[in-house]
Amino acid sequence: MSNNDKIRLDKWLWAARFYKTRSIAKEAIDGGKVHLNGQRCKPGKEPKVGDVVKLRTGWDERIVLVAALSDKRQKAELAQQLYAETEESIKAREKAAENRKALRGATPRPDHRPDKKQRREIMKHKADY
Repeated sequence: MSNNDKIRLDKWLWAARFYKTRSIAKEAIDGGKVHLNGQRCKPGKEPKVGDVVKLRTGWDERIVLVAALSDKRQKAELAQQLYAETEESIKAREKAAENRKALRGATPRPDHRPDKKQRREIMKHKADY
């Protein structure tokens, strides 16, 4: 598809492999998780080459520049050519991932699951409060 063809934003996000289906991409746009050029938009909005798209996928927030337009979902290598992620976005995602990894070890976990007798004792103590 050439750069001056028109395409819907939800279809572009699906083709660029940010979301598994178009309906999930549409829900993300409707839910305010996707901003085009700093503003909330509708799924039918038409992105252009050079536009800035800010989107959330799971825990990560990405800021990408639209490099090309396509309405076909292709291999991941080809999909990555549709956008260019900003350096700030990459650094912020890496930092957030490190923070999540650091927190993962900080939560106290028991050595084993309580057995039936121990669960009854726990429930008895909870009922007292």
